[in-house]
Amino acid sequence: MTDATLEFPPETMRRMGDQVMRRVVDHLATIDEQPVRGDVDATALCRAMREPAPEEGSALEPLLDALFDEWIPRTFNTASPGYLAYIPGGGVFPGALADLIASGVNRYTGVWPTAPALVQLEANVLDWLREWMQFPATARGLFTTGGSMANFAAIVSARERKLGAELRRGTMYLSTQTHHSVGKAARLAGILPDRVRAIEVDSAFRMRADLLSQAIAADHAAGLQPFLVVSSAGTTNTGAVDPLPAIGALCAREGLWHHVDGAYGASFHLCPELRPLLAGLPQADSVTLDPHKGLFIPYGTGAVLVRDGEALRAAHAETASYMPENQGEEFYDPHQYGPDLSRGFPGLRVWLAFKLYGAARYRAALAEKRALALDAARRVAALPHVVMDAPPQLSLFAFHLEWPGATLAEQDAATRELLERVTRRGKVFITGCQAGGRFLARVCVLSFRTRQAQIDTCVEHIAGEAGAIVARARA
Repeated sequence: MTDATLEFPPETMRRMGDQVMRRVVDHLATIDEQPVRGDVDATALCRAMREPAPEEGSALEPLLDALFDEWIPRTFNTASPGYLAYIPGGGVFPGALADLIASGVNRYTGVWPTAPALVQLEANVLDWLREWMQFPATARGLFTTGGSMANFAAIVSARERKLGAELRRGTMYLSTQTHHSVGKAARLAGILPDRVRAIEVDSAFRMRADLLSQAIAADHAAGLQPFLVVSSAGTTNTGAVDPLPAIGALCAREGLWHHVDGAYGASFHLCPELRPLLAGLPQADSVTLDPHKGLFIPYGTGAVLVRDGEALRAAHAETASYMPENQGEEFYDPHQYGPDLSRGFPGLRVWLAFKLYGAARYRAALAEKRALALDAARRVAALPHVVMDAPPQLSLFAFHLEWPGATLAEQDAATRELLERVTRRGKVFITGCQAGGRFLARVCVLSFRTRQAQIDTCVEHIAGEAGAIVARARA
């Protein structure tokens, strides 16, 4: 008869934990020596990996061998100090420890009565975020899996507060540079694409408030109900921060909900000296943050804050006869503020990281990323044949290659080639985007491991490869 026991003896668990921890620590200790982009041309590998479920268990060590020696190296190395691509994710070690604790003790945190102290710990962290965003005491929040679900929660809250049952009359507004998750969240919330207006941007890739005002007026005249504007506090393409004060004032006059997607940029609001870059954010009705970006927490950690916490609760609250009795209004109850009843313990990641590092160290790290981006942008902009399309509003900038007589197609091709040649050197990874009618190279400085040495390498490699590309093109 097959053994039905799924428990390991304590000495076995300790040995397994030691094996895993040794692999993780060895991996992190050599992270700067590993390729910043592994070989992801893995079609044959993935086909060969397909297998039926095993009938018998195996030893842990061979599984770790496959993971760390074969599969993990064949990825984008998002934990690398040279990862300047897309929007870097975090991965501070306290987050890994928190996940071990959370999964190990496996406590249920969906409702307050089942784990009061643990839920209070998460509520404390949300209060820290609220204070750092300068939201009022009435605000409430929720940890999510990322910015996509945070945006969804905010849109649902705005829909319930502003539209009620009149979904088809409702119109919402975003810019042509808004993250695609906003449109997806709108569709899931019942706001179909024909009711979503994409507003053009200015030369700095920021939403134009004058065109927004015109679009709102046109929808009013057509008998529709404008209800929501989604601004960006740091777009993915160019890092643009929309004119939040002007948009917020317009929303206040027109009675619209103003949501700020700050998945990339809102964390810079922790630094008092950088808050002018995000002026108007504290007046928003809601804001999305991604702690797995600007707070350097491991992937899978998003958050939303809503100025009127009752709007977030009203959109999500539900109960049933089998649920523990609610304790009232004094204590935070996560399932009343979001769609999940069963959930993990994401707040522990942020709590443990801030407890071990302290907020001052976090502010220093964020300020350093901003300073490094300014330094890199200044030096890259000074290179021959580089045109800076989007100087850093936060810690991201975008540029392209150009030389006399080059067509737009040639410039785009050269800029694409630059990305590939720089990344192929193996020390820094940069990516691009289509914006403003052309292809742009972009550098985003947000990995907590990125320091001056990586910036120096990035500038050196861009200079060398750009010179070679243009010289060949002009030959």
